[in-house]
Amino acid sequence: MIENRKNAVLLTLGGLAALAPFSIDMYLPGFPQIANTLHTDIAHVSFSLTSYFIGISFGQLVYGPITDKFGRRKPLMIGLLIFIIAALGCALSTSVSWLVAMRVILAFGGCAGMVTGTAAVRDIFPKSEVAKIFSILMLILGLGPVIAPTLGGAILTISNWHFIFYFLAFFGLLLLIMINRFLPEFEKLKNPKRLTFVNVFRDYQYVIRENNFLFFALASSTAVAAMFAYISSSPFVFIKYFKFSELQYSFIFAFNALGFIAGSQWNRRLIKQFDSLNIIYCAGALLLAVPISGLILLNAGILNPPITIALIFILLFSIGLLIPNCTAMALSGFTVNAGVASALVGSFQMILSAISSWFVSYLFDGTVWPMVIGLLVPAAICALVLLGLKLKNKKVLLA
Repeated sequence: MIENRKNAVLLTLGGLAALAPFSIDMYLPGFPQIANTLHTDIAHVSFSLTSYFIGISFGQLVYGPITDKFGRRKPLMIGLLIFIIAALGCALSTSVSWLVAMRVILAFGGCAGMVTGTAAVRDIFPKSEVAKIFSILMLILGLGPVIAPTLGGAILTISNWHFIFYFLAFFGLLLLIMINRFLPEFEKLKNPKRLTFVNVFRDYQYVIRENNFLFFALASSTAVAAMFAYISSSPFVFIKYFKFSELQYSFIFAFNALGFIAGSQWNRRLIKQFDSLNIIYCAGALLLAVPISGLILLNAGILNPPITIALIFILLFSIGLLIPNCTAMALSGFTVNAGVASALVGSFQMILSAISSWFVSYLFDGTVWPMVIGLLVPAAICALVLLGLKLKNKKVLLA
């Protein structure tokens, strides 16, 4: 691929990767203003965040087989049109129930970018470059939660919350233009089977049973779930428990996000020297070591703010290593069904992340324990999944 063309494709895929964090995080600073405008409270406004996760979890399962059947470009462009219309619908909301409904549709349209962007990497780039490209996209995902709330806050200083959604609509339109201009289509990869419920079910069944897909998909998803356990519990832990100000918390959050970015970018160098599978095993062990260390230190009464920040940094660093390699390995065995495989990985990630966020909230007792346990459970499941993968591969080698 010509270098300029490659950079244009990467920029387009990076924009698609940024769509989810921008849609999730950009309007968070506007919650109080939204609640005031729509004559409700912040708790009801937060349902619009939950509804987004519902739309993005199940929407991906719809787009997967569609993109395999009809190609990546057309379904993606239709999804972005839905996203743009829904963003305008959010901006024009006159009630919180309307906002919640529009956020479901926004997620349904936007998740086309998640499915198609991931599958397109598998389509466009050679296998040897896939993990490297995913590492580049992880940089966007890592920066998104830092940039999006800041950008949303900046918009609120010069206008109101409606313009956050107008910006999202404009961003969707820009991506639509870039996709039409830069994203190639691969006719030979289209699924020749008719798009029926039975065929779709069989495709999903085939992907789940194929080789080691489920191991890598679950390892990736539990790692993302651990990250969302941290995101859900961190405001209370750092602001309420450790008594940092909101501004100090934003700096801590940004610093820890650098851990995720560092892991994903260092991975680009590691994969030149080591096999992706070995990197996954090491990163999984590191992921588990963090909450175990936190549990020991908390029980000893010495888990202070600097140690907590350092542990979270290491945790996000390990997740930055795990996700690109697990995603690349999960999709490595697919061509025609890459969209279905991508949809399953993304859906698993969002469903387990929603459960993880709920679990941390359920455990809430005014201490740091819920965050530590909330990190330990997905990390332990990830370690068990990788142990199962290692034992399975060992049996295959012995056979």
